Amino acid sequence: MVLFKAEKDTLTAYLGGDIDHHTSKNFRDEIDSEMARLMPSVLRLDFRDVHFMDSSGVGLVMGRYKTGLIYGCKVVVASMPPKVEKIMKMSGLGRIITFEKE
Repeated sequence: MVLFKAEKDTLTAYLGGDIDHHTSKNFRDEIDSEMARLMPSVLRLDFRDVHFMDSSGVGLVMGRYKTGLIYGCKVVVASMPPKVEKIMKMSGLGRIITFEKE
């Protein structure tokens, strides 16, 4: 499930549920569609309602980072539950993507 909120030049995607190899394609397609439609300067991925995430979630973020480079869009990851934050930090994504605390 992805809900969107657009404010000025920022598109926030509120992710919910599980992010795994079964669900990540739908998340990716929905986010990419909104990015192409709105062309935001910032894509903010909000993970507050994500209950489970495996490496597919890392791939989801990395793919949106690469898409953002094409559109000139900065990607920010926000509101990560502790388990999600641990996976993100272990992946090394924090070196190229901003992690935002609440």
